[in-house]
Amino acid sequence: MIGIIDWYIIKKYLGTFAFTLTIFTVIIVIFDVSEKLDDFLRHQAPMKEIIFSYYVGFIPFYLNFLSPLINFIAVIFFTAKMADQTEIVPILSSGVSFKRFLWPYLISSTVIFLVTLIFNLFIIPETNRLKIDFENVYVNPKSDNSKMYTHMQIDKNTLVYIENFDNNLKTGYKFTLEKFSGMDLKEKLVADRISWDSVKTKWKIENYSIRKIDGLKESMSAGLQMDTTLDMRPKDFEIYDNIYQAMNMGELNDRIKKEEIRGTGVMADLKLEKYQRFIYPLSAFVLTLMGVSLSSRKVRGGVGLPLGIGIFLSFTYILFIRFSSMFALKGGLPPMIAVLIPNIVFGILGIYLLMKAPK
Repeated sequence: MIGIIDWYIIKKYLGTFAFTLTIFTVIIVIFDVSEKLDDFLRHQAPMKEIIFSYYVGFIPFYLNFLSPLINFIAVIFFTAKMADQTEIVPILSSGVSFKRFLWPYLISSTVIFLVTLIFNLFIIPETNRLKIDFENVYVNPKSDNSKMYTHMQIDKNTLVYIENFDNNLKTGYKFTLEKFSGMDLKEKLVADRISWDSVKTKWKIENYSIRKIDGLKESMSAGLQMDTTLDMRPKDFEIYDNIYQAMNMGELNDRIKKEEIRGTGVMADLKLEKYQRFIYPLSAFVLTLMGVSLSSRKVRGGVGLPLGIGIFLSFTYILFIRFSSMFALKGGLPPMIAVLIPNIVFGILGIYLLMKAPK
């Protein structure tokens, strides 16, 4: 049952978290405007697009990225303040155990966890799409939006190769399609050009020749144009940075299934993005446990020392996540392990601090 003291702590926790969130929002927007202003002016970005496309995508992305830091600071600040004002000692002296004292923190961190999880799975991919689309036009427009030398396996028996795919025109040049039966080549199509017809949702192949092989027999045919259906789309050739962050869960899971067949070398990126969306929100529990254990003891200097230690540890946590992600992408570390390691390490640290906390 939630008591008066529980409600007091929950309101303090969530209120401080919301206040810190607001302060960080203002700070990161001010810094970003000062950094991006030249790009906005140089590329003549409309004010409406800046506000409702770029910053509607920018703010959720960076608040989600910094949420461990914001949560940790909020917990340490108000808990250390309670300790400094001698509010915690009477609670524990009245017979309330430290584990029971943690209950309102657990409830509050569960609320933050659920909100963060919902944002990660459903909202941030959509807002990321707005942000990335804006950046590709008004911040970092690509003069050459082409993907070169693409090899792709689109099903168990079919390989394709495109020498150059122009993402602006949705057109590929020097296209080759090979169909196999086991290890034997059965059909090879070579075309000058392949382009996407968005009306028919089909590929149009131009100036093609087809070689069919049946044992020792071969036949050749050629044509100027034909429509065909292939298990690939123009978005498979997009070269923008952070493109997977703009995929919803359905698109991400579908891309992972296709990548298992295609083997284009982006499986680690896809799985890392998927696992992070589920596991990253767990930081709400890990860092809350650390924050309470660290700041519930009254120390000289008031809230300054615990707050300083908290900021250091939260930045260390974020850097740990960045390094483990880098090892997953570049060093062959399994994405699941890379995502779990920071929470496991800091979870163990949180348990140690809990054992040292005042009882």
